[in-house]
Amino acid sequence: MTVAPSGPEFSIQDIPFSYRGSWFNISPVVAEKTYADYLHLVSHQTGLHPVLRLAPTVADTTIVATPTLLTWRNGTDRIEAVYDGPDTLRIRGRRLGLRVAAAAGTLTPFSGTYLYLDPVDGSHVFTSYETGRRYRVTVLSGTLQRTDGVEALGTADRSVDLPADGQWEIAIEEYATARRRYDGSVPFEQLCRDRAAEFTAFVDAIAPWRGPDTPAAELAAYVLWSATVAPAGFVTRPAVLMSKHWMDKVWSWDHCFNAIALAAGEPELAWHQFHLPFDHQDETGALPDSVTHSEVLHNYVKPPIHGWAMRHLRRLLPQPPDRAALAQTYDRLARWTRFWLDARRAPGQDLPHYQHGNDSGWDNATTFDGDRVLQTADLAAFLVSQLRCLADLAAELGEPTEQWSREADRICAAMLHDLWDGERFLARSPHTGHRRASRSLLDLMPIALGANLPTPVAAALARGVETHLTTHGLATEPTDSAHYLADGYWRGPIWAPSTVLVEDGLRRAGQTRIADEISRRFLALCEKSGFAENFDAETGAGLRDRAYTWTASSYLILAAAQEQRRDTGG
Repeated sequence: MTVAPSGPEFSIQDIPFSYRGSWFNISPVVAEKTYADYLHLVSHQTGLHPVLRLAPTVADTTIVATPTLLTWRNGTDRIEAVYDGPDTLRIRGRRLGLRVAAAAGTLTPFSGTYLYLDPVDGSHVFTSYETGRRYRVTVLSGTLQRTDGVEALGTADRSVDLPADGQWEIAIEEYATARRRYDGSVPFEQLCRDRAAEFTAFVDAIAPWRGPDTPAAELAAYVLWSATVAPAGFVTRPAVLMSKHWMDKVWSWDHCFNAIALAAGEPELAWHQFHLPFDHQDETGALPDSVTHSEVLHNYVKPPIHGWAMRHLRRLLPQPPDRAALAQTYDRLARWTRFWLDARRAPGQDLPHYQHGNDSGWDNATTFDGDRVLQTADLAAFLVSQLRCLADLAAELGEPTEQWSREADRICAAMLHDLWDGERFLARSPHTGHRRASRSLLDLMPIALGANLPTPVAAALARGVETHLTTHGLATEPTDSAHYLADGYWRGPIWAPSTVLVEDGLRRAGQTRIADEISRRFLALCEKSGFAENFDAETGAGLRDRAYTWTASSYLILAAAQEQRRDTGG
């Protein structure tokens, strides 16, 4: 009965067990920073919702997770689970029982889960108010030992029990209203082989360069593969969520890093990642703050790194986009840029502004400790990069380029004249003109312009970046700062996007020594601590959401570049 596991083992506490295209996963994470005692089937349709609790009848089981197979073990007794496509889970047991129970204990007219026996096919079906979906349990072999709460209202234990004294197999399906009887004709072992082949093909596509020097590449690929969902609700394309823990959205800058990591091996999926937020661009050209199954938020935006990202995408895509795709991209990028030029510049001022730290993606960085509405050099630099990208696209498409080049020169000059103090950049209030320095790494982010910066400015920024470098990588606030917090979000921890942007800019500015060191330390950090949302800058411990795709993508981006340099001697 035992199937050989395929792919790297991982901690189910850190990374959920899921499948490309699926909107549900198996995990103990049932809410933000909340871990249950048992694994749950957790759906991300309409939000993060634990629907079913999966409780073995023996408490002291060991859980082993691989990309193909999830196993509960107790000696030689075991339960195994594998996906049969994106909406179905097959589970079988040998001398180990399992209770499948509604996670919600109370059913009301507006919440909870109802359980009934379907007279059409004899299955037991849980229906969830929270997800608006049904979860059908079909017995394929063996028999149910017990059922509780069938057709019960109010507070009840709604569950089905599989026996511990033999072998059994079930299927659990997530669906909307009705579907054909599940036939279960494909053997469990074949499903495992199919999933292993699919995952191996994905890894081979996006990380063909992997080897002993990049030991976390397969797990990084799994984090991306398993966090991918099929189009549904407001998610207009196949999408890589930031996580299938609680950060189960696509934010409008996170997606750029996933697109870059996928570009060479999964170009179609990469192109979808880049464009998904643009599908929700509003009439002013602004991108949403975030998109998920049942919600599009416009209360904030995110920084305009999309021109920077498009340059990397075009460099990595195996085939260039056709003219129609390029024209659509140009139009969307132009509208996004005009938003910053028209709606985020105070009258008579050259520099655009953020309205809150959330707009920058660095929500609580110390840059924003004085004023919240600020002109910052990172914003100016990203916009300059995007304007120059637009000029290049315009030239390629036979469109006028002057408007974009002129604005890029104007904003770059203002950034250097109004915000540069000789060693680092300041932030300025568009209301008062008051300038303020901070020690946040955010103030050094114009290094992302690379060789487009004056050489003395790039050199000074490189010196500043070195003051943020710990054993594990780039602290967002120096560890000797009075405002440093070990788990302070953007006030100390190491983050993947800032690492990639800084490393790339330094390398293009000719500062290869420090770029190499930043890359080396971040890769080692992920190999030690996984793919957390961020990391303690002093200990390297993973913090917050522990299965974050832009962290995995950043590992893949830096590792691929490192291997390419080794191959070319660069």
